[in-house]
Amino acid sequence: MKIKELLPGKLGFGSAPLGNMFRNIPDQEALNTVATAWQHGIRYFDSAPFYGAGLAEIRLGEILSQHPRDEFILSTKVGRVILDEIEDVRKRDLGEKGEIFKYGLPNRIVNDYSEQATFRSIEDSLRRLKTDRLDIVWVHDVSQDFYGDEWLGKFESARKGAFRVLDRLRDEGVIKAWGLGVNRTEPIETILNLDEPRPDGFLLAGRYTLLDHSHALQRVIPEVIKQGLGIVVGGPYSSGVLVGGSHFEYAPASPEMLGKVSKIKAIADRFGISMKSAGLQFSLASPAVAAVIPGSSKPGRIAEDIEALTAIVPGEFWHQLRAQNLVDPAAPLPVDSE
Repeated sequence: MKIKELLPGKLGFGSAPLGNMFRNIPDQEALNTVATAWQHGIRYFDSAPFYGAGLAEIRLGEILSQHPRDEFILSTKVGRVILDEIEDVRKRDLGEKGEIFKYGLPNRIVNDYSEQATFRSIEDSLRRLKTDRLDIVWVHDVSQDFYGDEWLGKFESARKGAFRVLDRLRDEGVIKAWGLGVNRTEPIETILNLDEPRPDGFLLAGRYTLLDHSHALQRVIPEVIKQGLGIVVGGPYSSGVLVGGSHFEYAPASPEMLGKVSKIKAIADRFGISMKSAGLQFSLASPAVAAVIPGSSKPGRIAEDIEALTAIVPGEFWHQLRAQNLVDPAAPLPVDSE
């Protein structure tokens, strides 16, 4: 099933922060955040074994298992297996992600896109999530930010393993859809040019946001639309820097990026709109985007996201972003459909 047909709404819940991203989050705070998302009507939840070495899935499962399974859409990822043995989290090789989950569980993480590892990863995720089935499975991080120049070798391993497994599970009705969950556009470009396998959509994190979208706009979006697929935008706030944080792409933001954010915020303040509204509504203006899934670990953030999605943003705000070259001139904006 195509992603756009499957998702229950434009706003989902990204659970990466529940894996203790950047900080040690108390269990109750994390659980309350998921419960608040449910109370506010969010019915699409995304996770991954990588997020805190299983911690995010465990926390998500604690709350979602209290609700009827048919009432929500659940996705997680394959490509990494979480072992029972303990490792020094400071010595993990996480590519560009550095110490992003240094406060997560200390279980050893093994990168493996083989058929056997894919089945094991799914079974382990089902157990942690306390569920009997997954709706969507993404193949996680088979890209340059983790593997550098060796990423194509990992992609080929996934093509022979995870891609074929998920293609078969989808055709057999075990899962409803599958695709890539990545932070770079090149893997999506590559798979879009293959005759087989046949993904149903993509989770693209950080690459179709208000702050970073030109490459996706030129190289991915047109073909996604042509093939009738869809994109879930992860990290719509660009690791937090768009909404007052200090990180961009999981690392301290550069002075240039902070300067760009400052210019956008000055325009937003003039029109009385939030940066969250600007970020979410920009991503959703593309006809290729099925949903956005901002991450959160604080209950109060959920209402902010929902309000941001529905807030009325004056057309002149978007015109000003174009006029000051703060967005790609080819990027579709909400004002274009008015």
